[in-house]
Amino acid sequence: MDRLIYTAMTGASQALEQQTVVANNLANVSTTGFRAQLANFRSVPMAFGDGSSVNNDTTRTFVLSATPGSDMTPGAITHTGNPLDVAVQGQGWLAVQTPDGNEAYTRGGNLHVDENGQLMTANNLPVLGGQGPIAVPPGSEVTIGSDGTVSALAPGNPPNTVAMIDQLKLVNPPAGSMQRGDDGLFRTADGNPADPDPTVQVATESLESSNVNPVAAMVSMITNARQFQLQTKMLQTADQNEQSANQLLNFS
Repeated sequence: MDRLIYTAMTGASQALEQQTVVANNLANVSTTGFRAQLANFRSVPMAFGDGSSVNNDTTRTFVLSATPGSDMTPGAITHTGNPLDVAVQGQGWLAVQTPDGNEAYTRGGNLHVDENGQLMTANNLPVLGGQGPIAVPPGSEVTIGSDGTVSALAPGNPPNTVAMIDQLKLVNPPAGSMQRGDDGLFRTADGNPADPDPTVQVATESLESSNVNPVAAMVSMITNARQFQLQTKMLQTADQNEQSANQLLNFS
């Protein structure tokens, strides 16, 4: 009887875990540059015996999480007209500085300049350039080129006096080497900063939307709810069968 209980328990646990992932995807349908999370399962046969292939018997199959991943499909790019909005075209990432001073990567290109003159993301993380965090002169008119160059025009100066300040650090490490953190930012698997990639281009005055398909996510949420109900029903059935068996033993 315990075999059914543990099998159903692992199924219910993984259904809940996948539901959490789907709910997080739905919550970020409108998040700029969001990459949908993927939750994969795999079946693991449990064999008992003396270690030989002859005497080992598979008595049950548990459900375990496979290596989590992310959907790296680019989202749609929408023109906004804001000179500080950038959208990475194709594969690639913007480099930002995390609160602990390390480097992380994002696709969220809705940037702004804070009161200290630093170029920041929507989550108030400094945007990195070739010389570290990018700072612009206070009150300057900032523009960003398709290659990531950041230029500034001081107040009152003629347009031909635009000066290049720095260049966005744009990277493109292999997708398999990128890992999502709890803060939603991506990092390299070995923790080392990625090298700049001059081939990465950005769409200026534009933003990339989330790549979450809300219709598919809603269907997945309904499916997970039904799977969880099925697993809990199996747990109830196992409990009822065990009570019936105990009653028969008491009668005997």
